[in-house]
Amino acid sequence: MVADLHNHTPLCNHAVGSIEDFTINAIEKKIDIFGFCDHAPMRFDEKYRMSFEQMAQYETEVLHVKEKYKSKIEILLGYEVDYIQNFIDERVLKADVDYLIGSVHFLNFWGFDNPEFIGNYQNQDIDKIWEDYFEAIKEMAKSNLFDIVGHIDLIKLFKYLPKKEIKIIAKDAIKAIKKSNMVVEINSAGLRKPINEIYPSPDIMELLAELDIPITFSSDAHKIEDISYKKDETIKYAKSFGYKKCAIFRGKKREMVKF
Repeated sequence: MVADLHNHTPLCNHAVGSIEDFTINAIEKKIDIFGFCDHAPMRFDEKYRMSFEQMAQYETEVLHVKEKYKSKIEILLGYEVDYIQNFIDERVLKADVDYLIGSVHFLNFWGFDNPEFIGNYQNQDIDKIWEDYFEAIKEMAKSNLFDIVGHIDLIKLFKYLPKKEIKIIAKDAIKAIKKSNMVVEINSAGLRKPINEIYPSPDIMELLAELDIPITFSSDAHKIEDISYKKDETIKYAKSFGYKKCAIFRGKKREMVKF
């Protein structure tokens, strides 16, 4: 069973390719379960996400391809939600979707993964940045609002790595994820970034495996060629840590399937 649960649409304003084209390409790449999980609207960083008024359009279009291509592929519907306290909207949390991915893209409203603001890394202590990031991941897990942790170590993407041991920095967040019963995605998008490494890193994968935290798979596609990116490498990576099953979600109910 090949699953890919984190993929975007043009409604986020930084992805290209129609929902139908994404679906057809996923079929061609022999994906069994394909999830659209575009950036949810919020009253911040509105340039890089759909508006609240576009939620209905997004959900309708995804459900249309779900029905049209149901004999060839299973389509799932979700949202990727930025975890920023006081900016998470009930309209998103109460949406009738299969799952929600919780992600951290901002630290004190600094978009640390946006190349426009990469200079901020030079002005702060790198260990403090990493500690703040995993504190945000921990708080996101404790909120119990989401089903999947998105790209858990996104903070590494520009190769600004901490001096402290990553396991020490991340351990409390990983424990919170376990307690909240969340799934962590293995996301191949890191292989398209300067870090050239899957999310999560081997250090974090070891912590996840030790606590038997379930995983799922994502290519985080923003264009057609990203779909199922380095799929075989990603599956091999998961297996190397002892994983044999991945999570999928239907109507917020989790199911573990062999891959």
